Amino acid sequence: MGHAPSKLKPEQIDALAKETKFTTEEIQQWFKAFRKDCPSGELSRKEFCRIYSQFFPAGNPEEFAEYVFRTFDKDANGKVNFREFMCAISVTSRGTVEQKLDWAFHLYDQNNDGFITREEMIAIVRSIYTMVADKSQLPEDVNTPEKRVEKIFSVMDTNHDDRLTREEFHAGAKKDPSIMGALSMCASNVSLFVPVHVQPLP
Repeated sequence: MGHAPSKLKPEQIDALAKETKFTTEEIQQWFKAFRKDCPSGELSRKEFCRIYSQFFPAGNPEEFAEYVFRTFDKDANGKVNFREFMCAISVTSRGTVEQKLDWAFHLYDQNNDGFITREEMIAIVRSIYTMVADKSQLPEDVNTPEKRVEKIFSVMDTNHDDRLTREEFHAGAKKDPSIMGALSMCASNVSLFVPVHVQPLP
């Protein structure tokens, strides 16, 4: 396995600063930490899932981590490079509401056809419920993935065709605070993913 360059080129740093909400100094700090943890310059699917599992020891985050990995791996080559990593973390940790909703839509739209079906959303929500060990505190009307998705679709699916467009998804999330909170949980869980040993020092 090869090793990544020890430093980013100035033009790479400038490009990332434009693409993300991180400063050039932050990007350089992140790169040093990322390279230390991933000498090859890439994060494999297996390593990605392993790191994620450290934050949910009582549950099973493996399936959700697989779904999240797909949103990080923009070129679908099975690995996450530094640029992909930074762009994803920028959106989930510092992005606008619109950007986070776009990210969440892509997470749920597993086949990238521009729509979210009930089946796609149930699969993601089920993986979240599996990841969170204690579900006893959930209200009865959302205590199963199917109930949660039914509630979301009842608000979002305005034309009742059993699938959500990007526009319906955005409008529905903004209209119902409880749904926005549930969807935001995905982005929050991703932000938690960033391992301590990959985060730059203060």
